[in-house]
Amino acid sequence: MYVEFWGTRGSLPASLTAQRVREKIFRAIQASRSQPLTTDEEIDAFIDWNLPFAVRGTYGVNTACVEIGPQQEVVLCDAGTGLRDFGHAYVHSERGVGPGVFHLFLSHLHWDHLQGFPFFAPAYRPENRIHIYGCHADIEAAFVNQQSAPSFPVPFHALGAAITFHVLAPGQVYEIAGFAVRAILQNHPGDSYGYSFSRGGKKVVYSTDMEHGQDVQEPAYPFVDFFRAAELLIFDAQYSLAEAIGPKEAWGHSSNLLGVELAVRAGAKRLCLFHSEPTWNDEALDRFLTESREYLRIHEPASPLLIDLAYDGLRIDL
Repeated sequence: MYVEFWGTRGSLPASLTAQRVREKIFRAIQASRSQPLTTDEEIDAFIDWNLPFAVRGTYGVNTACVEIGPQQEVVLCDAGTGLRDFGHAYVHSERGVGPGVFHLFLSHLHWDHLQGFPFFAPAYRPENRIHIYGCHADIEAAFVNQQSAPSFPVPFHALGAAITFHVLAPGQVYEIAGFAVRAILQNHPGDSYGYSFSRGGKKVVYSTDMEHGQDVQEPAYPFVDFFRAAELLIFDAQYSLAEAIGPKEAWGHSSNLLGVELAVRAGAKRLCLFHSEPTWNDEALDRFLTESREYLRIHEPASPLLIDLAYDGLRIDL
């Protein structure tokens, strides 16, 4: 099993300006002054091992879209702008030859989790079948309205693929595309839903757009069981703890430190912080990840938990 991240930002896409790219180049050249970089192999090694991620890469710009594979039929979580990049990569790969079947799970209907669908290339191909799942009763209306005039030039009914909507019940287990799938209600304006995907003794949990409240410390807190023994927990960590319990309380998102605590309590093997704050640059997100790992080291020194911060293009093999 693998998980590939195509969009990881929260709320809206985050641009990477020409000035920011120039700053990265400047820092890389600065760091290379004392290095004997005479071959391409030496340059590659220097980039990979001597430069921090914030200099050699970027956490990305796209809103939420995550692929869970491999299987013949595609499984995706959320349809943010990352869905556009996934769709173009798909149609230009071997997988894009011939008919395709896609299973798209929606956490909720806010625009940053839908806005990539009108640009999803496989939706324009008549040979494809797309199944869209969620726990909101009005999923179809949200997709239709997004592409209605004057918001978009191509109406939803003009898409070529056969598109079917499925309303799921939280707590019920469904067998879909080779996975046992279960949803849970989450605390977010307008409600959102997290999903667990289980197959072959491995479980991936996708839990974004969720604010954990004061009941998080209760022994029977339901999310501890929902996250239990996950190979990978994808967790909404848009805010620092100070923001989550301060000026942005009740905005519907959680903090990195709470994600660490819940992952440890649930016995998850790997935590991937997700739905990153769009106003934070790569250096700020690098510090955010370092602080999260340091918190685990200080408060749970015996924990084997691995912590990542999702970026566009990250692939985790399980």
